[in-house]
Amino acid sequence: MRWNKGTMNYFPRRLDWEAQLALLAALRRIVAEAPLFTPTMPRSGKPMSVRMTNCGSLGWVTDKERGYRYQATHPETGMLWPLIPPMLLDLWGEVADYPFSPEACLVNYYAGEAKMGLHQDKDEEDFAAPVLSVSLGDTGIFCLGGRARKDPTKTLELKSGDVVVLGGEDRLAFHGIDRTLRGTSDLLPEGGRFNLTLRRVTRPK
Repeated sequence: MRWNKGTMNYFPRRLDWEAQLALLAALRRIVAEAPLFTPTMPRSGKPMSVRMTNCGSLGWVTDKERGYRYQATHPETGMLWPLIPPMLLDLWGEVADYPFSPEACLVNYYAGEAKMGLHQDKDEEDFAAPVLSVSLGDTGIFCLGGRARKDPTKTLELKSGDVVVLGGEDRLAFHGIDRTLRGTSDLLPEGGRFNLTLRRVTRPK
């Protein structure tokens, strides 16, 4: 199934089992260099239920003091983020339909009851660039709405190896992960789900 170009493109099982294993190995190296941390909400300081890290020249972070932002260093180690794996850059080139490279890859890990409420990805400078996400591990129930928070949503089961590209009218659509279906994949021995999100942050010159 592939949804209309210019809105949301869905590529089920775009990564086969071998590609998933290769990407997971690259992801383990990223996490070893840039450990998972728990982001906190602006103002309230409430911890999010997902843990996360980043790779690329920029990474997305949030905390009580400074809120949502991109920065070049890990908030706990102070080190630069690891590079985006070449296979993800290749995937971007194949399906993103955008001429410039991504600068950030957010890595969210969902374990237990972790979820992500409806939100817009709007901390970037150029919304002409799509957002590309890759699912690894247990199936996540993805919700996609419209540009207003109260718009009706549709749901999609994102399985390991699935790829989604949000662009065009859906680039600023509200979306989130309602829950993860435990035991639906054997990819991660520890269980849970990784979601990798590629983004272009700055406006190309």
